[in-house]
Amino acid sequence: MTATPEATESVVRTYEVRTYGCQMNVHDSERLTGLLEDAGYVPFTSEVERAQRIEHPDVVVFNTCAVRENADNKLYGNLSHLAPIKAANPGMQIAVGGCLAQKDRSTITDKAPYVDVVFGTHNIGSLPVLLERARVGEEAQVEILESLEVFPSTLPTKRQSAYAAWVSISVGCNNTCTFCIVPALRGKEKDRRPGEILAEIEALVADGVSEVTLLGQNVNAYGVEFGDRQAFSKLLRACGDIEGLERVRFTSPHPAEFTDDVIEAMAETPNVMPSLHMPLQSGSDKVLKDMRRSYRQSKFLGIIERVRAAMPEAAITTDIIVGFPGETEEDFQATLDVVRQARFANAFTFQYSKRPGTPAATLEDQISPEVVKDRYQRLVDVVNDVAWTEAKKQVGRRVELMVSEGEGRKDEATLRLSGRGPDNRLVHFEADFSGVELDAVRPGDVVEVEITYAAPHHLVADGPVLAARRTRSGDAWEGRLAQSAGSGTGVTLGMPAVGVPAPLPDAPPAADLPVVVALGALSCQFWLLRTH
Repeated sequence: MTATPEATESVVRTYEVRTYGCQMNVHDSERLTGLLEDAGYVPFTSEVERAQRIEHPDVVVFNTCAVRENADNKLYGNLSHLAPIKAANPGMQIAVGGCLAQKDRSTITDKAPYVDVVFGTHNIGSLPVLLERARVGEEAQVEILESLEVFPSTLPTKRQSAYAAWVSISVGCNNTCTFCIVPALRGKEKDRRPGEILAEIEALVADGVSEVTLLGQNVNAYGVEFGDRQAFSKLLRACGDIEGLERVRFTSPHPAEFTDDVIEAMAETPNVMPSLHMPLQSGSDKVLKDMRRSYRQSKFLGIIERVRAAMPEAAITTDIIVGFPGETEEDFQATLDVVRQARFANAFTFQYSKRPGTPAATLEDQISPEVVKDRYQRLVDVVNDVAWTEAKKQVGRRVELMVSEGEGRKDEATLRLSGRGPDNRLVHFEADFSGVELDAVRPGDVVEVEITYAAPHHLVADGPVLAARRTRSGDAWEGRLAQSAGSGTGVTLGMPAVGVPAPLPDAPPAADLPVVVALGALSCQFWLLRTH
């Protein structure tokens, strides 16, 4: 930290958390920020920077992902950028946690000896203690546990959204997909008791939250640990009894364990939203077998058919991997066929990424980069065409939106606001309140609009707002804003998907972009959980 002598006595220690990867990592970072603030640290914001005359945070935490092939390079590249800053500011500390830390362990301090703390996926609660040990002992602290120490939801948290929240129902995964390194890093599935989950949701609602997303690496396997195969559908129905909870979502289910009782619970519980993200990965039965995905094309399409029969308005999204070892042109065409039959509202498409330590990394018939790139582009074209066709069906519909924060990058220029419908589609709407009693709305408030235009990945509603209502979530957002203004720390907007998993544009394999929890803001790119 750089500070003038007269300012040194009054400064507080600041932090910044940089998050890479999936929803689970974003949720873990909310815990990490809560732990750090509980230990007396404050976010490194522009206001703090000016007040304390400092240029860099005292603690930088990397919450890493190990799914993509270039994750290692991303981490060490970012660490190298901090090396000269730390050399000039010896009191600065650098910590590395998450899946890559669980995988590489002491390798991190070998490659970057200036790192102070390395911690794994099972002991995020140890971070403040490890930082203090490293500071007092003046040597790196590496602590990697092989099993979960404390369920993350019991730790302090700092939610980045006033109106939406993640609620973790399980951690880990019992599947053995050949392309996935997650089970080795997150461990076997561990489930929370239903009462604990519902108590957390009720506490969130009391705090102003009106939308929750149930989070797990395989949410519909919930209950396996305590022997109740219908535990997930029962949990969805129980959420319907929580007064003040307006929207419930979940991510991500596995097709092999998707049962009809879940479809019935979705259709019969009013606050469970008609949106489903269910990874396909491939439309070829041969490739699915090679991936060790315990379902086939017909089962996947059958689930979608039953979901649409129960909820005709449901929007269904998926994940697809192109170029898995041994994939033939015939296999690829089978994937395109499923995309056309399933009529996905969006699909998150990825080029296969070889990960050391996974069975697929040693398979023969690895596909050449040129062929993978060609198939990837053809898939994206079909996905976009299908998504656009589905989006056009929304034109003329009246849709109730929950106003979101920071999702419309062009809203200021277009004089629009943004929100999400029950099906999770993003809608940019005209801020015309001439037909209602309100003259403005806040994030978390609800409006009703008519869709006038469709694009592949968003909708537009130009015309007056048809109805609007203020909510407790909007009050919570306004209260947080006032509290932050009073403390002088400021509130940075632009938190598009905290608690509300949102579709992203298709990304090539190099797009392993960070989700930076910095200056109090979150934006996220999803990958890891979407592969389940």
